[in-house]
Amino acid sequence: MQNLVIINDKDIWTEFGAFLTEEKKGGRENLTAIMTASKVKSHVGVNIREEDGSKYSTKLEVKNEERDVTLHFALFNKSRTGWLLKYREFISFLKQGENGWLNIRFPELELTMRVFYVESPTYKPLTYLWKEGVHASSFKVKFREPKPSF
Repeated sequence: MQNLVIINDKDIWTEFGAFLTEEKKGGRENLTAIMTASKVKSHVGVNIREEDGSKYSTKLEVKNEERDVTLHFALFNKSRTGWLLKYREFISFLKQGENGWLNIRFPELELTMRVFYVESPTYKPLTYLWKEGVHASSFKVKFREPKPSF
């Protein structure tokens, strides 16, 4: 789990006990979200009434639109108190970033995304928090990448 996801130079497994997970065994939602290319901005055409179709520049410059990336995390800790502390720290870390920005690095993909936190639309407890012992949860976090990595 170590060195798989580095956010603002912090290994999320070592620092928080967090890691990327999938909805089901064999799922690839995270990889799909990370690797889906951004849309491109639309090209401006001129629609002249007396001509068929539209006219576009002879050279079309391709520029990317910003994109949203939703990642599915899980967080694990050996105690209820530790889990509560690390979960709150991790969510706060994602919201605050460095002046609001997060550099999420995926060493195995040789990819870094510069994003900011948008929301955490789902949370799923994997253990019963009212009892002491090992605790885990999974949750999704939506990020915005204003200048897409591709």
